[in-house]
Amino acid sequence: MAVRLDSRRSWVVCTAGIIALGLLSRVFHTGFVIFDKYLGDALYAMMIYGILRLFWRARTAGVCAMVVMAGIETFQLTMIPLQLLASEQWVVRACARLMGVQFSFLDLLAYAVGIGCLYLVDAGAGPSGSRSMPVWTRRG
Repeated sequence: MAVRLDSRRSWVVCTAGIIALGLLSRVFHTGFVIFDKYLGDALYAMMIYGILRLFWRARTAGVCAMVVMAGIETFQLTMIPLQLLASEQWVVRACARLMGVQFSFLDLLAYAVGIGCLYLVDAGAGPSGSRSMPVWTRRG
């Protein structure tokens, strides 16, 4: 059964599913680093793509999602997230955990794989590239 991601509601449902899978990937561990670490990273990037896809075309959402993810990852090089992790306030520590505190090129690769996979599903599923049209202008 093919899933059509051609409305805002479908993107909200897809993004909610990605968030659920991402949380599950952090709770249940298999012992394989690809599943235990990088699946969650790819799903995190897919979540950003899904959110951006609510507002932009597939290509724009894909590029912007990768820029956002690369920005978050390179921000870790400033060591600010690591300092935030030492805060006494739990909200600040939670934000530091969400951003991540250690830069890794493998994280960037996982982000690219996640965004690329969702982009390929999104952009390639419609007739003659109709998926790249913004959801609020599409008819039919």
